[in-house]
Amino acid sequence: MESPFKADILRGKVALVTGGGSGIGFEISAQFGKHGASVAIMGRRKQVLEAAVSALQSLGIPAVGFEGDVRKQEDAKRVVESTFKHFGWLDILVNAAAGNFLVSAEDLSPNGFRTVMDIDSVGTFTMCHEALKYLKKGGPGRGTCGGTILNISATLHYTASWYQVHVSAAKAAVDSITRSLALEWGSDYDIRVNGIAPGPIGDTPGMSKLAPKEIDGKARESMPLYNLGEKWDIAMSALYLVSDAGKYINGTIIVVDGGLWLSRPRHLPKEAVKQLSRVVERRSRDTPVGVPTSKL
Repeated sequence: MESPFKADILRGKVALVTGGGSGIGFEISAQFGKHGASVAIMGRRKQVLEAAVSALQSLGIPAVGFEGDVRKQEDAKRVVESTFKHFGWLDILVNAAAGNFLVSAEDLSPNGFRTVMDIDSVGTFTMCHEALKYLKKGGPGRGTCGGTILNISATLHYTASWYQVHVSAAKAAVDSITRSLALEWGSDYDIRVNGIAPGPIGDTPGMSKLAPKEIDGKARESMPLYNLGEKWDIAMSALYLVSDAGKYINGTIIVVDGGLWLSRPRHLPKEAVKQLSRVVERRSRDTPVGVPTSKL
Protein backbone atom coordinates (compact mmCIF):
# COMPACT_ATOMS: atom_id res chain seq x y z
CA MET A 1 0.00 0.00 0.00
CA GLU A 2 1.11 3.54 -0.68
CA SER A 3 2.25 5.51 2.35
CA PRO A 4 0.22 8.61 3.26
CA PHE A 5 3.38 10.28 4.58
CA LYS A 6 5.95 12.34 2.70
CA ALA A 7 8.90 10.25 1.55
CA ASP A 8 11.36 12.40 3.52
CA ILE A 9 9.41 12.69 6.79
CA LEU A 10 12.31 11.02 8.68
CA ARG A 11 15.12 12.47 6.60
CA GLY A 12 18.36 12.65 8.54
CA LYS A 13 17.04 10.56 11.45
CA VAL A 14 18.78 7.48 12.86
CA ALA A 15 16.67 4.70 14.32
CA LEU A 16 17.61 1.61 16.33
CA VAL A 17 14.99 -1.17 16.22
CA THR A 18 15.21 -4.20 18.49
CA GLY A 19 13.63 -7.30 16.99
CA GLY A 20 14.09 -5.57 13.65
CA GLY A 21 15.05 -8.70 11.75
CA SER A 22 11.54 -10.07 11.27
CA GLY A 23 7.82 -9.45 11.63
CA ILE A 24 6.57 -6.08 12.80
CA GLY A 25 10.08 -4.93 13.73
CA PHE A 26 11.35 -5.47 10.19
CA GLU A 27 8.37 -3.68 8.63
CA ILE A 28 8.94 -0.69 10.92
CA SER A 29 12.63 -0.69 9.96
CA ALA A 30 11.78 -0.84 6.26
CA GLN A 31 9.20 1.94 6.41
CA PHE A 32 11.48 4.16 8.48
CA GLY A 33 14.19 3.64 5.86
CA LYS A 34 11.82 4.30 2.96
CA HIS A 35 10.92 7.59 4.63
CA GLY A 36 14.49 8.84 4.94
CA ALA A 37 15.91 7.28 8.11
CA SER A 38 19.12 5.34 8.58
CA VAL A 39 18.38 2.12 10.44
CA ALA A 40 20.21 -0.15 12.86
CA ILE A 41 18.51 -3.42 13.78
CA MET A 42 19.28 -5.62 16.78
CA GLY A 43 18.58 -9.33 17.10
CA ARG A 44 19.84 -12.61 18.53
CA ARG A 45 19.88 -14.70 15.34
CA LYS A 46 22.80 -13.90 13.07
CA GLN A 47 21.35 -15.35 9.86
CA VAL A 48 18.02 -13.56 10.29
CA LEU A 49 19.83 -10.32 11.06
CA GLU A 50 22.09 -10.56 8.01
CA ALA A 51 19.17 -11.36 5.70
CA ALA A 52 17.19 -8.41 7.05
CA VAL A 53 20.09 -5.97 6.62
CA SER A 54 20.64 -7.23 3.07
CA ALA A 55 16.92 -6.73 2.28
CA LEU A 56 16.97 -3.20 3.67
CA GLN A 57 20.12 -2.27 1.78
CA SER A 58 18.60 -3.62 -1.44
CA LEU A 59 15.91 -0.95 -1.01
CA GLY A 60 18.60 1.73 -0.82
CA ILE A 61 18.28 2.10 2.94
CA PRO A 62 21.42 2.83 4.99
CA ALA A 63 21.19 -0.17 7.33
CA VAL A 64 23.37 -2.10 9.72
CA GLY A 65 22.73 -5.02 12.04
CA PHE A 66 24.12 -5.81 15.49
CA GLU A 67 23.77 -9.12 17.29
CA GLY A 68 22.57 -8.79 20.85
CA ASP A 69 20.13 -9.91 23.52
CA VAL A 70 17.99 -7.17 25.06
CA ARG A 71 18.02 -9.07 28.36
CA LYS A 72 21.76 -8.46 28.73
CA GLN A 73 22.83 -5.00 29.75
CA GLU A 74 26.26 -5.43 28.20
CA ASP A 75 24.66 -6.27 24.85
CA ALA A 76 22.28 -3.34 25.07
CA LYS A 77 25.14 -0.97 25.87
CA ARG A 78 27.33 -2.33 23.06
CA VAL A 79 24.59 -2.15 20.41
CA VAL A 80 23.53 1.39 21.31
CA GLU A 81 27.17 2.55 21.33
CA SER A 82 27.83 0.80 18.01
CA THR A 83 24.80 2.46 16.43
CA PHE A 84 25.97 5.86 17.60
CA LYS A 85 29.51 5.27 16.35
CA HIS A 86 28.32 3.97 12.98
CA PHE A 87 25.87 6.77 12.16
CA GLY A 88 27.12 9.59 14.42
CA TRP A 89 23.92 10.11 16.40
CA LEU A 90 20.67 8.44 17.53
CA ASP A 91 17.17 9.90 17.24
CA ILE A 92 14.75 6.99 17.61
CA LEU A 93 14.66 3.80 19.66
CA VAL A 94 11.99 1.20 18.88
CA ASN A 95 11.59 -1.69 21.31
CA ALA A 96 9.97 -4.44 19.22
CA ALA A 97 11.79 -7.49 20.59
CA ALA A 98 9.34 -9.83 22.32
CA GLY A 99 8.79 -13.41 23.44
CA ASN A 100 5.49 -15.28 23.45
CA PHE A 101 3.84 -18.68 23.38
CA LEU A 102 0.48 -20.14 24.32
CA VAL A 103 0.37 -21.92 27.67
CA SER A 104 -2.15 -22.29 30.49
CA ALA A 105 -1.16 -20.69 33.78
CA GLU A 106 -0.98 -24.03 35.58
CA ASP A 107 1.40 -25.42 32.95
CA LEU A 108 3.62 -22.32 32.81
CA SER A 109 6.82 -22.66 34.81
CA PRO A 110 8.14 -19.68 36.82
CA ASN A 111 11.19 -19.79 34.56
CA GLY A 112 9.01 -19.49 31.45
CA PHE A 113 7.15 -16.57 33.05
CA ARG A 114 10.45 -14.91 33.96
CA THR A 115 11.86 -15.35 30.45
CA VAL A 116 9.04 -13.40 28.82
CA MET A 117 9.18 -10.73 31.51
CA ASP A 118 12.92 -10.40 30.93
CA ILE A 119 12.61 -10.02 27.15
CA ASP A 120 9.58 -7.76 27.01
CA SER A 121 9.66 -5.60 30.12
CA VAL A 122 13.21 -5.78 31.50
CA GLY A 123 14.59 -5.71 27.95
CA THR A 124 12.55 -2.63 27.10
CA PHE A 125 13.76 -0.73 30.15
CA THR A 126 17.36 -1.86 29.64
CA MET A 127 17.41 -0.56 26.05
CA CYS A 128 15.80 2.73 27.10
CA HIS A 129 18.29 3.11 29.94
CA GLU A 130 21.31 2.55 27.69
CA ALA A 131 19.98 4.75 24.89
CA LEU A 132 19.15 7.74 27.08
CA LYS A 133 22.47 9.57 26.96
CA TYR A 134 22.56 9.30 23.15
CA LEU A 135 18.94 10.35 22.68
CA LYS A 136 19.69 13.44 24.77
CA LYS A 137 22.52 14.54 22.51
CA GLY A 138 20.44 15.51 19.49
CA GLY A 139 21.14 14.92 15.83
CA PRO A 140 21.36 17.28 12.84
CA GLY A 141 18.22 19.32 12.48
CA ARG A 142 16.88 18.26 15.86
CA GLY A 143 18.07 21.40 17.64
CA THR A 144 17.67 21.16 21.39
CA CYS A 145 14.86 18.60 21.14
CA GLY A 146 15.41 15.15 22.53
CA GLY A 147 14.85 11.89 20.72
CA THR A 148 11.89 9.54 20.60
CA ILE A 149 11.21 6.10 22.08
CA LEU A 150 8.51 3.77 20.81
CA ASN A 151 7.58 0.61 22.73
CA ILE A 152 5.56 -2.15 21.07
CA SER A 153 2.99 -3.44 23.53
CA ALA A 154 -0.31 -5.38 23.22
CA THR A 155 -3.94 -5.24 24.36
CA LEU A 156 -3.90 -8.57 26.23
CA HIS A 157 -3.82 -6.98 29.68
CA TYR A 158 -6.66 -4.50 29.08
CA THR A 159 -9.09 -7.19 30.18
CA ALA A 160 -7.69 -10.74 30.33
CA SER A 161 -6.54 -13.25 27.75
CA TRP A 162 -6.61 -17.00 27.74
CA TYR A 163 -3.23 -18.73 28.14
CA GLN A 164 -1.31 -15.43 28.12
CA VAL A 165 -0.68 -14.63 31.80
CA HIS A 166 3.06 -14.20 31.18
CA VAL A 167 2.72 -11.86 28.21
CA SER A 168 -0.16 -9.93 29.76
CA ALA A 169 2.00 -9.19 32.80
CA ALA A 170 4.99 -8.26 30.66
CA LYS A 171 3.05 -5.92 28.38
CA ALA A 172 1.32 -4.26 31.34
CA ALA A 173 4.82 -3.50 32.62
CA VAL A 174 5.85 -2.13 29.22
CA ASP A 175 2.88 0.26 29.20
CA SER A 176 3.78 1.39 32.70
CA ILE A 177 7.40 1.95 31.66
CA THR A 178 6.20 3.97 28.67
CA ARG A 179 4.12 6.33 30.80
CA SER A 180 6.70 6.73 33.55
CA LEU A 181 9.54 7.53 31.12
CA ALA A 182 7.28 9.88 29.17
CA LEU A 183 6.66 11.80 32.38
CA GLU A 184 10.27 11.91 33.60
CA TRP A 185 12.22 12.13 30.36
CA GLY A 186 9.65 14.29 28.64
CA SER A 187 9.99 16.82 31.44
CA ASP A 188 13.75 16.56 31.89
CA TYR A 189 15.03 15.99 28.35
CA ASP A 190 12.19 16.65 25.88
CA ILE A 191 12.26 12.96 24.94
CA ARG A 192 8.88 11.63 23.85
CA VAL A 193 7.99 8.05 24.84
CA ASN A 194 4.95 6.36 23.32
CA GLY A 195 3.67 2.89 22.57
CA ILE A 196 1.69 0.89 20.04
CA ALA A 197 -0.57 -1.98 21.07
CA PRO A 198 -1.09 -4.15 17.96
CA GLY A 199 -3.95 -6.56 17.53
CA PRO A 200 -3.65 -9.78 15.51
CA ILE A 201 -1.35 -9.02 12.59
CA GLY A 202 -1.24 -11.43 9.68
CA ASP A 203 1.96 -13.01 8.35
CA THR A 204 3.98 -12.57 11.53
CA PRO A 205 5.79 -15.14 13.69
CA GLY A 206 3.54 -14.21 16.60
CA MET A 207 0.36 -14.84 14.62
CA SER A 208 1.53 -18.28 13.48
CA LYS A 209 2.26 -19.20 17.11
CA LEU A 210 -0.78 -17.67 18.80
CA ALA A 211 -3.50 -18.16 16.18
CA PRO A 212 -2.70 -21.06 13.87
CA LYS A 213 -4.84 -21.53 10.76
CA GLU A 214 -6.98 -24.10 12.55
CA ILE A 215 -8.51 -21.43 14.80
CA ASP A 216 -8.07 -18.40 12.57
CA GLY A 217 -11.63 -18.49 11.18
CA LYS A 218 -13.21 -18.65 14.63
CA ALA A 219 -11.13 -15.71 15.80
CA ARG A 220 -12.24 -13.58 12.86
CA GLU A 221 -15.92 -14.07 13.69
CA SER A 222 -15.64 -11.76 16.71
CA MET A 223 -13.50 -9.06 15.06
CA PRO A 224 -15.36 -5.77 14.42
CA LEU A 225 -13.58 -5.15 11.08
CA TYR A 226 -13.61 -8.88 10.33
CA ASN A 227 -10.04 -9.06 9.10
CA LEU A 228 -6.48 -9.31 10.34
CA GLY A 229 -4.24 -6.29 10.52
CA GLU A 230 -1.11 -5.89 8.42
CA LYS A 231 2.43 -5.09 9.48
CA TRP A 232 2.04 -1.97 7.34
CA ASP A 233 -0.69 -0.72 9.72
CA ILE A 234 1.69 -0.84 12.66
CA ALA A 235 4.54 0.73 10.71
CA MET A 236 2.35 3.66 9.63
CA SER A 237 1.35 4.27 13.24
CA ALA A 238 5.02 4.13 14.21
CA LEU A 239 5.89 6.69 11.52
CA TYR A 240 3.24 9.03 12.85
CA LEU A 241 4.42 8.77 16.45
CA VAL A 242 8.15 9.25 15.83
CA SER A 243 7.83 11.98 13.20
CA ASP A 244 7.02 15.65 13.67
CA ALA A 245 3.38 14.76 12.94
CA GLY A 246 3.24 13.37 16.47
CA LYS A 247 5.40 16.02 18.13
CA TYR A 248 2.77 16.78 20.82
CA ILE A 249 2.04 13.14 21.69
CA ASN A 250 3.79 11.77 24.75
CA GLY A 251 2.96 8.93 27.13
CA THR A 252 0.27 7.50 24.86
CA ILE A 253 -0.28 3.90 23.82
CA ILE A 254 -2.11 3.76 20.49
CA VAL A 255 -4.25 0.66 20.00
CA VAL A 256 -4.04 -0.63 16.42
CA ASP A 257 -6.34 -3.65 16.36
CA GLY A 258 -9.45 -2.74 14.40
CA GLY A 259 -11.41 -2.45 17.64
CA LEU A 260 -10.88 -6.08 18.58
CA TRP A 261 -10.16 -5.42 22.24
CA LEU A 262 -13.61 -3.87 22.54
CA SER A 263 -15.40 -6.88 21.08
CA ARG A 264 -17.42 -9.57 22.81
CA PRO A 265 -19.21 -12.63 21.40
CA ARG A 266 -22.58 -11.78 19.90
CA HIS A 267 -25.03 -13.75 22.05
CA LEU A 268 -28.12 -12.75 20.06
CA PRO A 269 -28.51 -12.19 16.31
CA LYS A 270 -29.37 -8.62 15.33
CA GLU A 271 -32.92 -9.58 14.25
CA ALA A 272 -33.55 -11.29 17.60
CA VAL A 273 -32.53 -8.09 19.39
CA LYS A 274 -34.99 -6.07 17.29
CA GLN A 275 -37.82 -8.45 18.10
CA LEU A 276 -36.97 -8.43 21.79
CA SER A 277 -36.92 -4.62 21.78
CA ARG A 278 -40.40 -4.51 20.22
CA VAL A 279 -41.77 -6.88 22.88
CA VAL A 280 -40.28 -4.82 25.71
CA GLU A 281 -41.54 -1.58 24.15
CA ARG A 282 -45.04 -3.01 23.69
CA ARG A 283 -45.12 -4.29 27.28
CA SER A 284 -43.98 -0.90 28.56
CA ARG A 285 -46.66 0.89 26.51
CA ASP A 286 -49.44 -1.39 27.79
CA THR A 287 -48.43 -1.19 31.46
CA PRO A 288 -50.38 1.46 33.51
CA VAL A 289 -48.15 4.10 35.09
CA GLY A 290 -47.22 3.29 38.68
CA VAL A 291 -48.41 -0.35 38.53
CA PRO A 292 -45.64 -2.95 38.95
CA THR A 293 -45.62 -5.51 36.11
CA SER A 294 -45.70 -8.29 38.72
CA LYS A 295 -49.24 -7.16 39.71
CA LEU A 296 -50.61 -7.40 36.16
